Amino acid sequence: MQVFEKLISVSNGDIDHLSHVNNIRYLNWIQQIAKEHWNSITTKNQREKNVWVVIRHEIDYKSPAFIGDKLKLKTYVSGCEGATCIREVEIINSKTSKILVKSKTNWCMTNPKTKKPKRIPNELLNIFD
Repeated sequence: MQVFEKLISVSNGDIDHLSHVNNIRYLNWIQQIAKEHWNSITTKNQREKNVWVVIRHEIDYKSPAFIGDKLKLKTYVSGCEGATCIREVEIINSKTSKILVKSKTNWCMTNPKTKKPKRIPNELLNIFD
């Protein structure tokens, strides 16, 4: 299993009316790290021929993050079958190592021309192992 990580800092624009990170911002980060991981392990040609769309998000919000917090975002693909794969993301307070958010997203591979689901090519399945 290939793990992709990045560090971010919580800024004022991430904060909601309750003075902690907005739930929508976590979703943005979940999608952004998935895209960054995909871009880091694939070629331009592979990305042009294979497009992911979200079928389902499951997000568990365990603890809040606040302005100035340093967060580690960690993602990996935990399983693939047919046209779909499950990508997991953890958002961790880098100072305390406490998991703040855990998510599982079901992604579906599509043909960019027809917009229809397609089986994940073997060459891409091998990248995730």
